[in-house]
Amino acid sequence: MLLQAYDFVELNKKYNCRLQIGGSDQWGNIVNGIELGKKLNLPELFGLTTPLLLNSQGVKMGKTKSGAVWLDDNMLKPYDYWQYFRNVDDQDIGRFLRLLTDIPIDEIKKLESLKGKEINEAKKVLATEAVKICHGEKEAELAQYASVSAFENGNSSLLSEYTITKEQVANGISLVDLLNNTSLEPSKGAAKRLIQGNGCKINDHTINDINYMINSENFKKLFGI
Repeated sequence: MLLQAYDFVELNKKYNCRLQIGGSDQWGNIVNGIELGKKLNLPELFGLTTPLLLNSQGVKMGKTKSGAVWLDDNMLKPYDYWQYFRNVDDQDIGRFLRLLTDIPIDEIKKLESLKGKEINEAKKVLATEAVKICHGEKEAELAQYASVSAFENGNSSLLSEYTITKEQVANGISLVDLLNNTSLEPSKGAAKRLIQGNGCKINDHTINDINYMINSENFKKLFGI
């Protein structure tokens, strides 16, 4: 906590930063930074916190089992960002539409009132609008089109393919290399961060070991052979 307080001091000294903004869980660290600044006779420092964005289970979006929800498309592709919001819990739809989109309230009320399978249409709207604000209209349309084509129309041509040989599987394939080579992650560093953030699953099991090797055992479990 002391080191985080000193961050504020350094930001002020180097960049004349006088306002630190963070989630409500960072209030203590920010206040400590302000108090430390007073003791060091720095200019008056200020803090501003905002409520954390939680899902219906009270879990922070940035700490989900599927990994962090990055805004940077180098960390999370627009398609995956779209998929995240397409798969939110039904109870979160109305609140997320209000917080994360510019849709008029009357329209939001209609969307959140949908029941059964129709609620999926509201999720698509949420996902598309969220991507539009973060990555632009073109990326939002591409993400929606790719998802609908693959999962509703049975056309997976828009999804990338990557071929591996039996020999490669027998010798073992580095998970980090595979994520990078398939362009699922833009670099090995990004692949490692994804894995360390519990953002990678194989056969429904979360993998957090950056040295994990994929071999024939993975396929035996998948296909039951």
